[in-house]
Parts: sequence; C-alpha cells; structure tokens
Amino acid sequence: MAVIPVALAGRSYDVRVGTGLLPDLAARCGTLLRKTRVPVVTDANVHARWGETVARALEDAGKEVRWLVHAPGEQAKSWEGLARTVDWLLAEEVERGDHILALGGGVIGDLAGFAAAITKRGCGFIQLPTSLLAQVDSSVGGKTAITTPAGKNLVGAFHQPALVLADLDTLTTLPPRELRSGFAEVLKYGVLGDRAFFDWCRAHGGAVVGGDLMMQQHAVEQSVAAKARIVAEDERETTGTRALLNLGHTFGHALEAETGYGQDLLHGEAVALGMVLAARYSARIGHLAAEEAILVAEAVGAAGLPVEIARLQLDTDGTGLAKHMLHDKKMDAGTLPFILLRAIGEAFLDRAVSLDDVAVFLDEQLRG
Repeated sequence: MAVIPVALAGRSYDVRVGTGLLPDLAARCGTLLRKTRVPVVTDANVHARWGETVARALEDAGKEVRWLVHAPGEQAKSWEGLARTVDWLLAEEVERGDHILALGGGVIGDLAGFAAAITKRGCGFIQLPTSLLAQVDSSVGGKTAITTPAGKNLVGAFHQPALVLADLDTLTTLPPRELRSGFAEVLKYGVLGDRAFFDWCRAHGGAVVGGDLMMQQHAVEQSVAAKARIVAEDERETTGTRALLNLGHTFGHALEAETGYGQDLLHGEAVALGMVLAARYSARIGHLAAEEAILVAEAVGAAGLPVEIARLQLDTDGTGLAKHMLHDKKMDAGTLPFILLRAIGEAFLDRAVSLDDVAVFLDEQLRG
C-alpha cells in the first residue's frame, strides 16, 4: 500500500492506495469512526457490488451501518439529491465530529462531501472512491459541488476529507468504458505538467484500462501525488496553479452541458475531448507545435477515448458551445481564462482568449 500525504496547514490527510482496503475499513479509519452508527452514502450500483463488503467490515468491528442509496448517475448530484442527503444526515442525528463515508465515484464523492460541508456547518467525511476517475482526481483536494441548470459544479464548497482510501480492487468491477473515462484524468496529469508521465501513459495506457493491477497502481499513485502537490500549493485556486488541473474541462463541460450530462458523453470522455481541443486550439493560436497537438490526440485515441466532436453529431454550432462556457465557474471580471499548452507537460493560464475566436474554432471542429 502507498500512503500519499496531502499537506495542508492544520488539515493534512493521507490518501492510501492499495488492495484489500475496504475489507479492512474499520481498522483503516480508526478513531475517525467514533460512534457505533456509521452513515454511508452510495449509489445503487456500488451498493450492489461493494455494500456487503463494507457492511461486513464495519459490523465485524461492532459498528451499525446506516445506508443512503442514491440512483446511479449524474442526476443524483443535484439540488434534489443534496436536499435528500442533508435531510437524511439530520435524521440520523449526525454531529459535527462524526465522519460520513462517501462510497462511490465522483458523483457520490462530490455530493456527500458537499452535504458534509453544510450539515451542522461542517461534518467530517471520508472518501472511499470506487472508480478510476474518482481515485485519481475527484476524491483528492476537497472540491465538492452539485450541478444546477446553470452549469456543472457551480454550487459547492472547499471541504477536505479526513482520509481517502483508494481500494484498487474496486476497479475490477468497472465496465471498460468507465475505466477508459477515468484514464482521461490520469493522462491529464502528464499533459499538463509531466512529459515523462505522459510518455508512460502512451506506453502503458492500454494495460491500465485493460486491468493490469501493477500499472493501475502506478497510474493512481502518480496521479494522486501530482494532485497532492498542486493542492498543497494552491488549495483554493487563488494563485492559478490549481486552475491547471482544469485542463480540458472548459471545453469538456460545454460538451457535457450540450449532451445533457448523461450517458451520451461521460465526464472523462468530455475531459479527453477537451484536452484534444485545448491542444488543437493552442496550436491554432501559435502556442503549441502542431506535432505536439497530434501527439495528445493520438494518446487520447489510443486509450479508446473520443478525439473528434464531429462524431457526437451535436445539434448546435460553435457559438452555442461557447455560450455554455459563459457559466464556467472560472469566469472572472467578465473574462474566462483558458488552460492551454506551450508544450506537452507545460500548461498555462491564458486570460486573453476571445470566446468569439473559440466559437469559430469549434465550428471548424464540429465540421470535422
């Protein structure tokens, strides 16, 4: 097992990566589970696959498990899902010193974390990420949120978990599409700041999404370590460093909004497409060599992820997609910073991008 610290002033915590962590859950959480009753927030799919394991681990330690099971999918990460979760926590008489367990992927982690942030003005929570995407990205760093009709993740809070347990065994139950989707966030760390890791992802991405445990462990460890360094430097995204983690997300969130945040385009697929678009746009305006943009697209495509938005057959144009970006949470004084590339491994924040020019670019991409 690897232990990766997230070093924050007064609120540091560990991310533990390995196998067999959920069956040993009570011991791993230790004194964080201070009461007999343990509230666990999950979704129906994860509950069916891992609910018995978690229940047995806690009950063997003398705990009583209390379940809140949401329907699977992005729809749970909503005002309705948040209200249901908070009402349930209050009914369970959760106290500020308690820790809620968030068992699931990014949707459950974001939802349960936000509910913890606002219940009793801040309860503790523990992330138990069960998807590759959640293990390498959303479970680490304390960003919690819900999606509203205005856009994705526009309502939320910074609320750090007390512990993250990334059990690699949970990846064995993921559908191949979900593994590929999660790999997009792995590849992102190489594209934005580590050329050597990008090259590793190109060489071993097939093994990661194919289920090779050793390769998956390396991918998760390296990704978490990269995110931990960035979060420690810029926890609340005030200096611009943490904003680099949004590489691919401005384009990607616009695509998700256009497709309705559903199964037509998973979040990781949108990020993958967004990275390709960010690289192509960087090359278009002279920041990035065209050959580098091609390499990014090839790496994304080699992992079985989408590289052309024309294939989505969207009923919109570049202007329509650009309008979604106006609701991006990174908007500042009426302008939207874009995360672009000077080279693979060298992302930067560009505050001088014209949305009109982005719309023209997206029109070109939509035509294929």
